[in-house]
Amino acid sequence: MSVRLKLTLSYAGFLMVTGVLLLAVVWVFLLRYVPEQTYTPGSSAPGGLGSTFIPNQGDLARAFFPRATAALALLLVLGLLGGWVLAGRMLSPLRRITHAARRTTGSLPHPIRLEGRQDEFRELADTFDAMLARLEAHIAEQQRFAANASHELRTPLAITQTLLEVAGNDPARDADELIDRLRYVNTRAIDLTEALLVLSRADQGSFTREPVDLSLIAEEATETLLPLAEKHGLTIETSGDVAPALGSYALLLQLTTNLVHNAIVHNLPGHGSVWVTTSVRAGTVALTVENTGEQLTPQLVSTLAEPFQRGTGRVRGDHAGVGLGLAIVRSIATAHGGSLALAARADGGLRVRVQLPVMHASGAASRV
Repeated sequence: MSVRLKLTLSYAGFLMVTGVLLLAVVWVFLLRYVPEQTYTPGSSAPGGLGSTFIPNQGDLARAFFPRATAALALLLVLGLLGGWVLAGRMLSPLRRITHAARRTTGSLPHPIRLEGRQDEFRELADTFDAMLARLEAHIAEQQRFAANASHELRTPLAITQTLLEVAGNDPARDADELIDRLRYVNTRAIDLTEALLVLSRADQGSFTREPVDLSLIAEEATETLLPLAEKHGLTIETSGDVAPALGSYALLLQLTTNLVHNAIVHNLPGHGSVWVTTSVRAGTVALTVENTGEQLTPQLVSTLAEPFQRGTGRVRGDHAGVGLGLAIVRSIATAHGGSLALAARADGGLRVRVQLPVMHASGAASRV
């Protein structure tokens, strides 16, 4: 049975029930004023000589029930016809929604853009359009990511092929130099592949959650990267409060390491600084990483968390990134129910703030 037929039967059934109740009330009301048997004064039997006819309950039943049955039959016909028409009018926006969902523009359904007054169907159509917009934006982002990832993965493979071709054409070339360069290119390819795997793992949310302390994670990350900071002539300061959260220790360590690594690499060589702080406020824990550096525009800062985006051009050197550092940070923060905020410092450099739900004593985490 279609929804329209179900609504029609529902309307007709409700109308019939209402009609039966109304006729029952009328019948009960009439019975109060009509006696069971009536006789005229002075007559020995009803209908006798000289009697006056006065209807009783039997007469009322013979006159009432045929007409009540005809009225109910008419109500049934009107209920079915009227219910069918009303159900069709009520479901017409739903048919438009269905028709729009069946149409396709590329690989996505066509937006509905339902007009008219604001009702449940209009709300459903607007929600459908908003969902399509988010889905289209997500697909476009995934397509850009796939194209950028393919380009980034193709680069080390192309370099490797070029090095091998040069070595084949020049047998006298230094083999040690070739091996070093191939090792470096291969390491870059491995780093990129591992970063892609971490990003995929964070996006899927397939990890075990456990109580962690962001302040301890920050200390571990800064200690690990301290030799790199000393090599660049930078100072790292770590401070803050105990910051209890609920999540994956390995992923949150990856998040913190990426932030500190970016702060070291994108800094002022020889005299820069990095500040790592943790705090707790209003049901959230925050990890803030700031660094000195070049002046950044708001337009550039807004794109830094996109995959394969680099703040001041491609980084060269032994500790060059793969362009996924902040993208991984954002995905990990989102997977933990948190958020990522980037802001340019007035004196140059970048301020990155990650907020996560705080873990209460009961072991539950508050939402950001």
